[in-house]
Amino acid sequence: MKKILGHLYAFWLLICFALTLILVAIPTAICQYTMKNEVKKTAAILRWYRIWMKILMTLVFCRITVKGRAYFQKEQNYIVTVNHNALFDILVSTPSVPFASKTLAKAELAKIPIFGLVYRSGSILVDRKSAKSRANSMKEMKNTLNQGMHLILYPEGTRNKTSAPLKSFHDGAFSMAIAHQKPIIPALLFNTRKILPPGKKFFAVPHTVEMHFLPPIPVEGLTSKDVPKLKEKVFKLMTLYYKKTM
Repeated sequence: MKKILGHLYAFWLLICFALTLILVAIPTAICQYTMKNEVKKTAAILRWYRIWMKILMTLVFCRITVKGRAYFQKEQNYIVTVNHNALFDILVSTPSVPFASKTLAKAELAKIPIFGLVYRSGSILVDRKSAKSRANSMKEMKNTLNQGMHLILYPEGTRNKTSAPLKSFHDGAFSMAIAHQKPIIPALLFNTRKILPPGKKFFAVPHTVEMHFLPPIPVEGLTSKDVPKLKEKVFKLMTLYYKKTM
């Protein structure tokens, strides 16, 4: 019975996602093709995105709670490092970060009709197999920070399908933070893996999702030599908080 209910809920989730996606795609397209200022355009798209997520998550019985949003100061932009457990993560984390932001995301998903329009509107796309794409994404991330927007990165690189709280981190987020002297706000997502359990096909379970932002970590005065130390510090902090909270 549990398996049948999981399949039925997955079908309901897919239907709700598709229908609400069509609705949000219209204002997203209008903003994307009519607004010139990148920051204002991104902020406008994210406002619609937040409305979309509120409607969608209500329809699929998955309440979202956010803690620590007050750590974001309006005069400062940050690099936000988020753990990665499920495909649901970008849908939850992006609207949870206040003000305007962009997320580094896989280019492959931008090819999906309609969804691709919404997906790439708030993302910096990267094809990790292409050196040219990686170089372009670095330029876009730099521009995003220079324009005063937040940058959302998943330092694990791919979804964590292990039993460990976090997978090992890549250097990228920490190199970027030091190079541009932007503080890091670590963030933890909880329970997205419970909604979409790894290893189960077309199976889902409704669950409350939590996103917790931790206090900013300053990087003033750090150099490229400090990347390993900074990476280890953030990894330990996020792991400890995850274990303490779960």
